[in-house]
Amino acid sequence: MFLALLLALTAWLLGLVFPWWSLAIPGLILGGRLGKSGTHAFGYGFLGIGGLWFLLTLTTHISNNGILTERIANLFSLPHPWLVILITVLIGGLAGGFTTLTGYLFSDTFLGKKTNQ
Repeated sequence: MFLALLLALTAWLLGLVFPWWSLAIPGLILGGRLGKSGTHAFGYGFLGIGGLWFLLTLTTHISNNGILTERIANLFSLPHPWLVILITVLIGGLAGGFTTLTGYLFSDTFLGKKTNQ
């Protein structure tokens, strides 16, 4: 859980200055340093970034009374605006999960970290 919170915090701070894909920087570093296994690294990366993007999307949805998510849902012909939030969380979670998994596998392969499988 510590990995997910630390990842979400650092990705949020980097997201204030850099583009959205800057989440890969802490994901690679934290996944390589703190990941105990591949599934552990992926799961906490998914949870950290997916949770962060859920909070960011939810605050945007609430702050403008759902107008933006409703218009995006209409643009993509989605029946409900909450599907926009769900798809956003899924994309962010996959991006976070794969970056932490990549960091873990890089560390395991090139730095000789032992796997716990």
